Amino acid sequence: MTTTVQRRVQLTIAALGVVVTLIGAVIIAGAYRNDAKIDANRATAVAEVIAADRLHAAVNFVTPDGVLRNPKLGLLYPTQLSTGQRILVDYDASDPDTLARPAGRGASLSVAPALSVIGAGWIIVIVLMVGVAEIGRRSRRSKLDA
Repeated sequence: MTTTVQRRVQLTIAALGVVVTLIGAVIIAGAYRNDAKIDANRATAVAEVIAADRLHAAVNFVTPDGVLRNPKLGLLYPTQLSTGQRILVDYDASDPDTLARPAGRGASLSVAPALSVIGAGWIIVIVLMVGVAEIGRRSRRSKLDA
């Protein structure tokens, strides 16, 4: 492997690390944006969890106008919820079918998972870059020995 090829491969790998970092930053920024939208026009209701797993929770709640709501994307921050549970939810009163979260939870819950994604991504990038450097070094050394 020539040094030019090695450098290009390593730059591509580093670019993937930057992309992973940007994805993590967008996750955090999106969570804070959603919270800001809810906080700007917040209403609270009692909701029933109709389906829940580790990453998603669907709920039904009734708004003050008597309409049964079911946010199409489920709840933000749905961890530790179980089917049949009744919880308080904060929602965006101007758009109750889109943004809702369990009362008391916020965007700060998205920081640790996003940082974990970024950290794992960069560990993989570093391992790959060291591996490419080693392959390049061995390739150049074998050409000198021949």
